[in-house]
Amino acid sequence: QVQLVESGGGSVQAGDSLRLSCVVSGYSFGYYAMAWFRQAPGEEREFVARVSRGGASTYYADSVKGRFSISRNAAKSTVYLQMGNLKPEDTAAYYCAADKTNYGLQPKVDAYDYWGQGTQVTVSS
Repeated sequence: QVQLVESGGGSVQAGDSLRLSCVVSGYSFGYYAMAWFRQAPGEEREFVARVSRGGASTYYADSVKGRFSISRNAAKSTVYLQMGNLKPEDTAAYYCAADKTNYGLQPKVDAYDYWGQGTQVTVSS
């Protein structure tokens, strides 16, 4: 059974940092590109960041570039999202996702095969 389990969300002040984690089980972690998406209330789910299978390539939404960093640890079957200089507009539920293709940037929700249940990040001003 495939599982993606996020953790690390919370309530913080603007300018603070958080690190989200997503532990994967039930499939070969190294065969999938991994990504983070987010969804605010009343909004569509949007792409945040993506890392290739081996971790060599990363991609970011313009809104988080320079503030967020995605990485993966194969030994722990875990993907991370390090978030810095958080802003109130970063408030959302954050989801990790797995994509069995490895074709560069892929911001489309429908392209991903597996999803986690989400972790809430709330940033107050």
